[in-house]
Amino acid sequence: MATETKTKKVAEKKEAKVKETKEEIKFSGKYIRAVGRRKTAVAQVRLYLKGKGQTLVNDKKIKDFFQLENHNIALQPLKELGVSKDFDLSVLVKGGGIKAQAEAIRHGVSRALLINDEKLRETLKIHGWLTRDARKKERKKPGLKKARKRPQWSKR
Repeated sequence: MATETKTKKVAEKKEAKVKETKEEIKFSGKYIRAVGRRKTAVAQVRLYLKGKGQTLVNDKKIKDFFQLENHNIALQPLKELGVSKDFDLSVLVKGGGIKAQAEAIRHGVSRALLINDEKLRETLKIHGWLTRDARKKERKKPGLKKARKRPQWSKR
């Protein structure tokens, strides 16, 4: 009986935590949509014009979504331009790995900022955040171990 009540309490705490994060941040008002890509990761970014600097990635706070310091990569354009407190961000990201997702978000945020203010193009262009990094993993070819690695050649 004691274990059942403990599991119920743990489940209730988890539900309360999920409700808390979803109810805590709700964005409304006008926003700018942009899409960012890197490798196989695709980020759909909504940049809310009147905000408090809050960021949600897949309905989680950005620091909860990116366990490592990758959230710094994702928010580089906002921090570099000094407008991180002026906008709210809502991001839906799929595919790729953690770093590719962070870079896809950075690309999408840069595109959204450019739509909002065309004067920022120079700064964003210098850092290379507007350019879509098209490098992807090369496909495996038949007869090879990987994309380019060949089996060891033996004379006899």
